Amino acid sequence: MNSRIFSYLFFSLFTVTVFGQIESVGLIGSATPFGWDADTNMIKVDTIPHMWTMTITLTDGAAKFRANGNWDVNWGATDFPSGIGTQGGPDIPVFAGDYIITFNDSTGAYNFAVQSPMGIIGDATANGWDEDTNMWEDSNGVFFITIDLTNNKVKFRLNDMWNVQDSAGNEISTNWGGEMFPMDTATLNGPDIGIPKAGTYFVTFDTSSLIYNFKEIIAFDSVMIIGDATAGGWEMGTLMTQDASNPDIWKLSTSLIEGGAQFTANGGSLIWGGSDFPEGTAVVDGDTIPVAAGDYQIELNTESGEYKFLKIEIYESIGIIGSATVNGWEGDDIDLERDAADSSSWSLRIELLDGEAKFRANNDWEVANWGGGDFPTGVATLNGPNIPITAGEYLISFNSITGAYNFELIVEYDAISLVGRSGPFGDWPGDDSSRDLFMSVSPDDPQSWSAEEVTLTTWSDFSDGGVKFRADTSWTINWGAADFPAGTGTQDGANIECIGGTYSVSFNSATGEYLFGAPSSTHEILRPSAIKLFPNPAYTRINLDISELGDLSGDVQLNVMDMNGKLVKREKRTAQSIMSINVSQLETGNYLIQVIGDGYLFGKKFSIVR
Repeated sequence: MNSRIFSYLFFSLFTVTVFGQIESVGLIGSATPFGWDADTNMIKVDTIPHMWTMTITLTDGAAKFRANGNWDVNWGATDFPSGIGTQGGPDIPVFAGDYIITFNDSTGAYNFAVQSPMGIIGDATANGWDEDTNMWEDSNGVFFITIDLTNNKVKFRLNDMWNVQDSAGNEISTNWGGEMFPMDTATLNGPDIGIPKAGTYFVTFDTSSLIYNFKEIIAFDSVMIIGDATAGGWEMGTLMTQDASNPDIWKLSTSLIEGGAQFTANGGSLIWGGSDFPEGTAVVDGDTIPVAAGDYQIELNTESGEYKFLKIEIYESIGIIGSATVNGWEGDDIDLERDAADSSSWSLRIELLDGEAKFRANNDWEVANWGGGDFPTGVATLNGPNIPITAGEYLISFNSITGAYNFELIVEYDAISLVGRSGPFGDWPGDDSSRDLFMSVSPDDPQSWSAEEVTLTTWSDFSDGGVKFRADTSWTINWGAADFPAGTGTQDGANIECIGGTYSVSFNSATGEYLFGAPSSTHEILRPSAIKLFPNPAYTRINLDISELGDLSGDVQLNVMDMNGKLVKREKRTAQSIMSINVSQLETGNYLIQVIGDGYLFGKKFSIVR
């Protein structure tokens, strides 16, 4: 199928930095035939300045454009199948398929026009009834696309044609329509499918069963619980928090009275309800959920509609007790610390012995106790078995609602160093430590390491460039990751590819978290894991919870940087336990938020999705 593959690029008004002489442009990445090892070169379009094109088969993966066969000039973005690539931008996510690709090396505009036999057409699409919008095909003969549609009509069409003639000259229809929305079984030359509401839809068409489905994709800026069972009532509502690991999950810990409740999104534009309590599946414009009085952790999945009201027992304390502790089974509990933002989350750093242990509430077996047979991670049950413990120093986490626990072993190292070709010594270390940049350990935390005024370089061809952290001048324990300037390193992870500059570097040897921040000899680098960001991914606002760090005071500077280290937003605030910053003007992608105060510095990575 043909598409208007040049118009989007040729008429783009976006302007980017003018680079030096570009002799060639290629596509590189895990989605391409040569992976990240070599470019697949594009062809220069002589009739259009700065335009390049290619026809190529790609796999599921990622790709970038780059000039002259090296990384000095490269373009990427998070948008697919079309967007504006920026210098050093993120990898472009790619679906498998056959493509005609175009790229403009002046504007950065690109388009991946999939070559597919099946398309969607109609006045509900941007191309109207004049041209198909091609769909992707999975391995099961199902075609799919994410597309913006208006309140009009569409059909599915094969090979850009409404019908064809067979060998006997008979007309055979090659288009399908249906009576129902959002789902029905299509019929050949069937009626136009009416789209009752403009929006963004994930559309599938199964060529075996002829079943089609239009699933609306809704981006949620905020989710609240409303009702006379809540503190905010039916008018105000109470905001829920987006889960950091799953953007479809929204949570809230709160007290409720007997009454009714519903969920709303985006300022009340969408309402869910249900008839079951304490858990069920909410539907749009559903019933009022009958709520019993109590303290609850509430969860809503905006994708499936599933909700839970998990009863919270408010305990004065939760501790660990047992032969693995210095107090044994007969002594007092060693209390865990309650999370200020979640009354069911508890944590403690402690040195334990070989032995057994349990969690206990209020230092009293009769109130509640939890145990489990797994170590170091498991789900404890009320009155469960003793947890077997291996001696060591641990960061313990425990959730008094779900029973989930984790004992994270803390290992102390004699030395942590930064090494690599992008580092100050310009090469990887040999058999000695002459090319290790040794970091300083915090006197208050043997897992917190830092180094100031560290000069890094961008490795010219990314051939085994970048940097890594390693312990005790040995490769036995080393950390790396693909993210810069902040991320979480893993054992034998990828080289950290750097943007050249001078940085303050912080690293946590317990969690693997690292940060390359603004240089300063007066700042203490605070532990990144002590800072919580929500919602993450963000939509219009990102909130920082720094209550674990204690009473930070004075003025702070909030810096938001893209993954190239470019400052995109700066605000000055008075330090508070929870701070919020508006990111509605920033594009979809990954960012670093950095907080600089009187004697301290910390940073955390977050994403924006819309």
